[in-house]
Amino acid sequence: MPKIIPNIREQLLNEARKQISEQGYANTTIRSVANACGLGVGTVYNYFKSKDMLIATFMLEDWRECLKEMKSHSSTEVEVVLKGIYVSLLSFMQKHQALFSDIDAAKVFATVFSERHKQL
Repeated sequence: MPKIIPNIREQLLNEARKQISEQGYANTTIRSVANACGLGVGTVYNYFKSKDMLIATFMLEDWRECLKEMKSHSSTEVEVVLKGIYVSLLSFMQKHQALFSDIDAAKVFATVFSERHKQL
């Protein structure tokens, strides 16, 4: 009988975020994420086609949250709105700083960006 694990997708995304931040792109693998979540590698592939799709998914979720924050800055003063947008963008950038500054990730994403840019 298969074991029932609540919120598998969210666990995988959170673990991938953590590993990218702590270990970097190259050292984060589908296997390492699966092991940390107590899952088989095949289970991860049921949710995400690849490590890049796993990363793109949590970044997309974070970007949507950033957009929601930016839209919530309502004021009649342009400076207040712009500062709110800046703070939201800065927060997103800081959240993913480890990935943005990772040389291994940059090499991979430079070659696949044209394929994935529509999702991102």
